[in-house]
Amino acid sequence: MEVMARYKKTEVGVIPGDWDAVELRAVCSMKSGETITSARIDQFSQYPCFGGNGLRGFTSRYTHDGCFALIGRQGALCGNVIGADGKFFASEHAIVVTARSGFDIQFITYVLGKMHLNRHSESSAQPGLSVSKIISLPLAIPPTQAEQRAISVALTSVDVLLEGLQQLIAKKCDLKQAAMQQLLSGKRRLPGFSGAWEVKRLGDVGAFFKGKGIKKDETKSEGSPCIRYGEIYTRYNDFTRSLFTFISSEVASQSQKIFMGDLAFAGSGETSEEIGKCVAYMGDEEAYAGGDTVILRPNGQNSMFLGYYLNTPAIATQKARLGQGDAVVHISASHLAQIQVLLPGKNEQAWIREVF
Repeated sequence: MEVMARYKKTEVGVIPGDWDAVELRAVCSMKSGETITSARIDQFSQYPCFGGNGLRGFTSRYTHDGCFALIGRQGALCGNVIGADGKFFASEHAIVVTARSGFDIQFITYVLGKMHLNRHSESSAQPGLSVSKIISLPLAIPPTQAEQRAISVALTSVDVLLEGLQQLIAKKCDLKQAAMQQLLSGKRRLPGFSGAWEVKRLGDVGAFFKGKGIKKDETKSEGSPCIRYGEIYTRYNDFTRSLFTFISSEVASQSQKIFMGDLAFAGSGETSEEIGKCVAYMGDEEAYAGGDTVILRPNGQNSMFLGYYLNTPAIATQKARLGQGDAVVHISASHLAQIQVLLPGKNEQAWIREVF
């Protein structure tokens, strides 16, 4: 790749021409903290005490005073990076990073946090990091402390914004999920609908078929679309209009054909809690289902509504009770047929599906 004149190639990639690619030892020093016993750590003393997994508690004396970066040296979270400001005690399970003259500790802290230092932990029963290994890692550094500080402030602000957006998205997802559960259970009704929902057995909702054939090494990048039971867990949610795996016409002739509106259940799984996850196939292309799938062809029901409804916690609980096996859990068509469902009329099903 040709590099523009104001940039240069280095071991850490292409960087601005006035930046340097150096080892961490050139911009900071690192040293493990001091030994402290758990008896000297409490929840009411004056100074925070940091260990390999972050804040351990508080203690009556401090080892450092100022702005530093702390790296977890040992423990489940070894390699995690936090900033520490003021007076604190650093235990022997934390590495204290001190910026050298002319370098900004906030910039160094930000960069260390993006270096995924846990990748460099030693393989042992208790994961640990070696200071000599970390201090030799390369990084790109701007030429002035002012530029370093400006970059760290800007990137930290972006991270805070992104975290806030992620929390907002998660909150909206939780609200949507709660609304879905209320609508799918009949606890909340859409305007214009009333009257009791009907209790049925799933076996009365349509006809069941068993998938067959389709080994993993028989799948291709083109041909007739198919669905295998493992993909129901990993590639699909409540419904899909397209399938990602294909088979030859010869394999298709030995497999179970599925049509638009069919629901495919995973007939095998690792746990009873996940057994019987389903996906409604809403594609208009003829497709096929492999072994360890159970197919439901509904009659007089909205298939997309069923795709959502049959994956709700209330139905999953029934599936879990009906699953059989320990190392591998199975659920059959006859067991799925026993599941009790509470269904509104088809018109209300369609409107509930539109909400999602």
